[in-house]
Amino acid sequence: MTSSRRLSAEARATLWRSLQTFTITRILIALVLLLYLSFDVAGGYLRPVPATTDTCIVYACAALMFALAARWQRNFLLQLGLQIGIDLLVISLLYLSAGGMRSGLGILYLFPLAGAAILAPLVLALFSASVATLFLVGQSAWQLVQDGRDAPLMQAGLLGAALLAGVLMVNRLAARLLGQEALAAQRGADLGVQQAINRIVIADVGDGILVVGDDGTVFTGNPAARRMLGLHDDAAGFYLHAAPAFEPVTSAFGAWRTTPSNDTAYVTVKPYREGDGAGDVAGRRDQPVHLKLHFTRVDAGTQIGGRSVIFMQDISAIEDQAQQLKLASMGRLTASIAHEVRNPLSAIGHATALLAEDLHGKAEVRLLKIVSDNVARVNRMVEDILQLSRKAQPNSEPVALAAYLEQLKAEFCEIHGLADDIVYLGDPGAGTVRFDPLHLHEVLLNLLNNAARYASRTPGSIRVFPARDAAGRRELHVQDDGPGITPEVRAHLFEPFYTTSSKGTGLGLYLARELCLNNDAKLDYEYRFDPSALGPRKASGRFVITFASET
Repeated sequence: MTSSRRLSAEARATLWRSLQTFTITRILIALVLLLYLSFDVAGGYLRPVPATTDTCIVYACAALMFALAARWQRNFLLQLGLQIGIDLLVISLLYLSAGGMRSGLGILYLFPLAGAAILAPLVLALFSASVATLFLVGQSAWQLVQDGRDAPLMQAGLLGAALLAGVLMVNRLAARLLGQEALAAQRGADLGVQQAINRIVIADVGDGILVVGDDGTVFTGNPAARRMLGLHDDAAGFYLHAAPAFEPVTSAFGAWRTTPSNDTAYVTVKPYREGDGAGDVAGRRDQPVHLKLHFTRVDAGTQIGGRSVIFMQDISAIEDQAQQLKLASMGRLTASIAHEVRNPLSAIGHATALLAEDLHGKAEVRLLKIVSDNVARVNRMVEDILQLSRKAQPNSEPVALAAYLEQLKAEFCEIHGLADDIVYLGDPGAGTVRFDPLHLHEVLLNLLNNAARYASRTPGSIRVFPARDAAGRRELHVQDDGPGITPEVRAHLFEPFYTTSSKGTGLGLYLARELCLNNDAKLDYEYRFDPSALGPRKASGRFVITFASET
């Protein structure tokens, strides 16, 4: 054991607490000795013995003074040395008055020596044990010389050796425990600093972090996660599945727990009204948020229940930034496109038509068709761009979806030459939605054209069906059994001029979304975890139109 001056504040506090406990224990031992040495076993009553009684009374008073001094917490080694010295003196006096080794009071030396072994440096502890041992052996030897009786010299020597060995062992154990306590205190301080750093980093990081239990309980979340999900600052302890708007996150979490290898998912959390959540869980009431989720299991052994961390990245901001950049470029292009592109394009188309009347060879016809197709493609792109720049106001009116979708299905199947059973229409009910019929026709035709491009064209391979979101708003889903859109493509899906088809302009989906926004509706591509999804995929994607109002 080192000097208390070289110990940490925590270690010194531990030593003072131990010394106070030591003084309280001394008071109890003094009282027990007073009763024990004053009791006449043969007579069966308390008989005061002056020598021992006075010694025990003085010892009890000294113990009270030591207890008061220990609360002062000054001069630790001085107080400890004085206390151990008094203990050895009192026990030695009692030992002599009781008749020596045969009295059995030699065992009392364990109390002060154990305290010295725990609280004092090794030299002081061994010195105290040596003093007690020398006294025991000396008293037995004196009895042998003085009285000539058979004194228990061997017993005294063995007891002294046991005291020395015990003091050495206890001192080393105490020193190790004190060192471990100091190390634990240092580790605790380091851990506190690390936790403070982690809180700062987690609070400032842009990605959302949710800690979730196996049953869906949200234990904590950083500010970014609360902002993405629209949670209160103190929102915690609720179940994900208790908030209807978080159903996409809940489904993705459940699918990951079933198949841990699929640790990444893309979901859309839509706006919902106040009161649609669970308890004090607030909802986003402005715009949908597109989230990339990454799931990780917390390996914490079996001491606590299962914990998982959900990392959330808001890809809506990335999409909006890319879209704004392209819109800025498109705005500069639109200013001069009518005269600089459209007029020469018309001249090329007219010249191609005139040449087609005079040239009838196979090679000429093929080349003219290539020119004509590309002129039509560029012309369609020009029309789309000009339509974007006009931003015509919608003529919203109630649209009965049942009759409207039946008519649109017949037109679509006739255009593409499809059998009637290829397109499945779900029953939209008798309600209506407010939307410009021409705009809705253009949006749905665009989505169906994309579906026809990738679907297998087997019966029911294209589906158009209604649904309700978490807030009860009406949705219209357009889905096919094709390979689906990868997350990489999904990140750029509604950007202008982005296309994966050699025949596309990259403006169709962007125009469809803009038309929906003009009618206070939303168009998005969502991944839904649906056991009844088309094809082998359970996490199926589909285009979803969310209508603003209905009648």
